[in-house]
Order: sequence, then C-alpha cells, then structure tokens
Amino acid sequence: MHTDIATIDADLAVLTDHKQEWAELPISRKIDYLNQIRQLTVDNAQAWADVAVEGKGLSPDSTLAGEEWISGPFPLLRWLEAMSATLTALDSGTDPLAGIKIWQRDNGQVAVRAYPTDLVERLLLDGYTVEVWMDPDVTPGTLRRNMAGFYRQDNPGGRLVLTLGAGNISSIVPLDALYKMFGEGAVVIVKMHPVNDYLGPIFERIFAPLIEAGYLHFDYGGPDTGSYLTGHDAVDAIHLTGSRKTHDTIVFGPGENGAQRRARNEPVIDKPVTSELGGVGATIIVPGPWSDADYAFQAEHIATQKLHNGGFNCISAQVVALASEWDGKDTMMASMRAALTEAEERPSFYPGADDRQQRARDIYPDAEKLEVGVDRTLIGGLDHENTAEYSFREEFFAPVLSTTEIPGQTPAEFLRNAVRFANETLQGTLAINILVHPDTAKELGPELEQAIEDLEFGTIAINAWTGVGFLAARAPWGAYPGHTYEDIESGTGVVHNALLFDRPQKTVVRAPFYPFPRTLRHGQIHLSPRPPWFVSNKTADVTSKRLTYYAGDKKLTRLPGVFVSALRG
Repeated sequence: MHTDIATIDADLAVLTDHKQEWAELPISRKIDYLNQIRQLTVDNAQAWADVAVEGKGLSPDSTLAGEEWISGPFPLLRWLEAMSATLTALDSGTDPLAGIKIWQRDNGQVAVRAYPTDLVERLLLDGYTVEVWMDPDVTPGTLRRNMAGFYRQDNPGGRLVLTLGAGNISSIVPLDALYKMFGEGAVVIVKMHPVNDYLGPIFERIFAPLIEAGYLHFDYGGPDTGSYLTGHDAVDAIHLTGSRKTHDTIVFGPGENGAQRRARNEPVIDKPVTSELGGVGATIIVPGPWSDADYAFQAEHIATQKLHNGGFNCISAQVVALASEWDGKDTMMASMRAALTEAEERPSFYPGADDRQQRARDIYPDAEKLEVGVDRTLIGGLDHENTAEYSFREEFFAPVLSTTEIPGQTPAEFLRNAVRFANETLQGTLAINILVHPDTAKELGPELEQAIEDLEFGTIAINAWTGVGFLAARAPWGAYPGHTYEDIESGTGVVHNALLFDRPQKTVVRAPFYPFPRTLRHGQIHLSPRPPWFVSNKTADVTSKRLTYYAGDKKLTRLPGVFVSALRG
C-alpha cells in the first residue's frame, strides 16, 4: 500500500486546520470520542485478530492466535477504558487517583499502584501488581501537580505529531497515536509500517469518528514516504517505535555523514522526537531452592519471553543471566532447551529474521540449532565481562536466546553483580525480568528492593514478563528516562500512561512465582496454570478472545467463561 504525495499533503492540511480545535476541545467531547472508538473496537475485534493471524502466517486453529487478541484489541480496549476514567475525573474536578494506593518507599520515592485498581482486576490476574515509581523529585504533595500536564494549560497550542507505526505488535500503532492525541493534545498522522499495513483499513474503521473530524489520518508507504513526512514543515513533532538505526537516520541523517553528525550532536531536524527503540532484553535468574516443577514452569516462562510473537518483540528476552555457583544452572539450561524446542512452530514473518539468526550463528559457531521444524538458536557460555559481546550489544529481533554466567557466592552477591552487568553492559534500557524463588526473595529482604531500585530500565518484572507492563494501561511504557539524541539507547518519552504521569521513572511488575494449583500449597492465590500470553498455554486463543470482549463491555456474565478457559490453560 502506498499513499501518493498529493494525498499526504491534503491529509496534513486537514490536520493542520484542526490541530488548534483539537487542543481546545472540551474534555467531555474527547470522552465521547473514546466511547465511540471503544464500541468500534469491539465491532472490529474479530476482523482485527483474523487479519493479524493471516498476516503472520498462523493457523486460525492454533492457540497462538490468542497472541493477536491479547496484544491487539485487548490492550487498546483496556487503555480506552482507563483513559476515559482519567479524563472523566479531570472533567468533573475529582481526583484521578481516588481509590488508588499511593505510598513512599523506604528511600522516600513516591510509588502508585496502577494495577489492580478494583476487585475484578484482582480476580483476573490474582497476585499480579503493577507499580509506577516516580522521579525522585516528586513528593506526595506534588504528585498530582505532576500529572496531566497538557490539561493544566490555560491556552494549549495545537500540534501535529507524526507517529511511525511499528510492524510487530498490532496494538502499538493505535496506542501510540491515541496517547499523543488524548494524553498530549496533538492531532496525529500515522505512517503505517509496510510489514503490517494490512491493518490500516481496520484501524480506519475503528477510528472513523476521529478521521472524519479531521483529527487523525493514516498514510502508507515505505522509507520514501517516511522521509517525506519527517521532513515536512507541517509536522511539529515525531514519535516512533522501532530501531536505533531508524531513529538516528531521522534525527541525524543516513550513512557515515549521519554518524558523524550524531557524534557531534548536530541533528538535521529541528522538531522534537520521542521514541521507543527496544534493545537487548534480559532475564536474571536468581539462584534458589527450585523444584523440578519450578524449572519446568519457569523454562516455559523464558520460552514465552523469547518466542512470543515469533521473537519479534522489543522486549524479547535475548540474554539469560545465570549464577555460576548455582547447582541448578545445568538443569535450568536443559529445561530452557526443552521448552524452546517444544514450543509450537510458526513462520518467521518479520523481514530479515533469517539473516539475523544466521549472523548470530556465524559469530557463535558453537551455537545450538535446536531440533525443531523452524529455526531457533540457543547460545551458551558468553563472557559477562566482555562488554563488546555481540549478543550484549545488538538486538537480534529473531528467535535466538543466549546465556551468560555471573559469579556470586550468595544470591545477594549474584544479584548485585547481575544488576551491574545489566546496567553497564547490555544495550538498551527498556525492560528487564527477574525470576526469584519466594524463599530466596525472603532471604534477600531489602536487597531485592535495592536491586529493583538500582536497575536503570523503564519496566522491571519480578516473576513476570515485562509484556505485562505493556498491557498495563495505566502504567507508562518507555525507556528509563535521561537519554539524549546522540546516546538514545531505548528512546525518550513514554506512551500508554493512562493516568497521565508527567514524571515517571519506572514501572515495576510483580507476579507469583508458582502457577495454579501450586500457588495454594505455597500460600499464594493465583488461579491460572499458565497466563494466557504463555506460548505453552493450550487455551490462549479462547481465553484471550473472551478477555477482549469482557474488556469491551465489562459484562460480569462473561467472567465465568474467562475463568473456566483460563483454568484449562
């Protein structure tokens, strides 16, 4: 699909004519739009999931089809509900944080419980929590003054933002665009990615009210279209989800000349650019008294972190950090190998993946090509002290998992060393996972909280996958703050963030270590044998679809079907 230049210019002209109108539009009118979009999302959810399944070469009968529900219409519906609640509170002059837990950590840092916020949320993912930790300068007294900055302006100016859509997870495009619109007050032109531009017609149906009003447009094409749009005078700002290379080309220009300009910090554009750029995802496994069942379940967890969406996620696990002194490391390796091998086969839909995987094998000739009908690679024994290690510096964006061993005579010593490794060696600051046995977490005590505090990542998941943070509508999603154009790492700015925090530092996800029913034997209450995003979940397609329709209308009569399906997973 390709939009001609004349149409692009016409779309930009319409948006320019309406950007001030949108900035000044009463909140009540914006809530009306959210409600319309929510119903249109429900109406088009099946078509959305169907075309995504087809586009990625999945069988409609595969349980993996659930991924296209749980990472497509489901998070959009969750966000629409959460943003509507925030704007309704702002419009009525009430507190958007009413009923939400707020506390100060031991170091004084303000934290907010973004999930769960009601009884049904607690039931749906019992034992899961999502916290937002604020910039250390934010205090309990200033927290609300550091929210909804756009809506605190007396005379907000209109802006036109270009969002460059990602080609992997289908909800990224609408979530990025809508945050710029409803969170930051801009009209938006979306340039769809060629990999998934088949979604464009469905998005145009869902967002028809905003398009017809002149507040949003979708255009199509390759790099030439993107280049034309990024350099267009009508575009006031840019947001992209993609790669560092794409970011640097936009900001500094292509090739060697662009690299030299980046070194001198001389951008070729004068408009602000925000971004989410992924990086080298990692999982830290803290040594502990694991059982055979623990190894098996957490290996499925890691296989999910690697193979969800075929491995084409910005938060896909790429490096697993094991403790060199742990007597369970070999069992963990064997369990991961088995889980990666046994996970359902699927096509490699993202361009260049086969070449990137072969590149990894060329660099690591001892890598294992796993005995499965599709290409998957396991690389072991990387030197954690080699800061230039290819696997630590380059995002594979392919089904390749590597491991490294880090010293530590105790879990606390290992964890400190692993945090240092993650912060100082791995490229990117988007997200990281920690797996830790409850007995070990108890033994660590404040050391575990210190590790979370010290990790310089935008989302940190404890016994969960950071993908849960992506699904958490009220939590910000983006890199750890502080990056600059010339050293962009995983980007700048946040999206999602339906509570409209202006100065978040990081999101922290926590989940039970054990699945159901072992949770009951260990004093934890969690009602799912496997979360619906697990690649090994046998009812993921049914559960995810039911969750989506519940998110669309919130009918309690849908919940028994959700729970029955989840318990079979």
